Amino acid sequence: MADVVRFASMGTRVELHRFGAGADDALIAAQRAIEAVDDALTIHRPSATTALNERLMAGRGAAIDDTLLFDALVTIEELHASTLGLFDPAADRRFGTAGWRAIAFDRGAARIEVSQPVALDFGGFGKGFALDRACAVLREKGVVSACLSAGESSIAVVGEHPLGGGWPFSIPHPRRPDEILVEIELTDESVSISSTVGAGTHAPERAAMIRPTDATIVSAPRYAVAVDRLGAHAEAMSTALLVADEGRAERLLNGNRTRRFLFNLPYGTAVPDQSARMRFND
Repeated sequence: MADVVRFASMGTRVELHRFGAGADDALIAAQRAIEAVDDALTIHRPSATTALNERLMAGRGAAIDDTLLFDALVTIEELHASTLGLFDPAADRRFGTAGWRAIAFDRGAARIEVSQPVALDFGGFGKGFALDRACAVLREKGVVSACLSAGESSIAVVGEHPLGGGWPFSIPHPRRPDEILVEIELTDESVSISSTVGAGTHAPERAAMIRPTDATIVSAPRYAVAVDRLGAHAEAMSTALLVADEGRAERLLNGNRTRRFLFNLPYGTAVPDQSARMRFND
């Protein structure tokens, strides 16, 4: 049996596909999990995050009483360290190089303090974090095979392909759509694409292409792909690879070159508007 739910959330189109076993309400429960994350982490309408940002931008601390926001901050603190400081949801040219380094997060007290004004923008991390929550719900509901996508640049799968083995995906070259950039297989994993070209790069002052160490915008045409067990981790790594200098990129890629990829693209060729796309190979 195959089942599908499509809806809009986190500013993009979300698709959840279930194959085989699982409770009848599994996909609806997964949708609700994604929407709950969006409600907590969005900066585009009133939310726990916008309320927090109001205080942070005024240079004041705040207690974190929203469970999803707290869990996201715990994950971000860990990922900021593991990506050499290159994944930074507080990177914002308005505040120079402040970023996450200006934040003191006390897990025990569930409280944030800041040394200067900052603001959080969860961006792609929010999609990966939401897909992780949805996958957990699907597993709890007995689903053994599913494919979830959020805007095509964020994909997660539960279990194996319904025909057995990994889920095969081809990622086209963003400048030459008929050419395959990389092929991957996922089993209980997630993949994230980050890019400095194409859709989603029109407001770089608060986008993934800011290098937190010096607040510069990485404008060179680059394309990063990361695979991880968790979507939030994949999103953080693809973002970090995108903005990394040569030395840090080598450190992040070292030992993981079959699951992490960084491509420096040629200049001067027209780029399709939707550059971050993945093809599912049936």
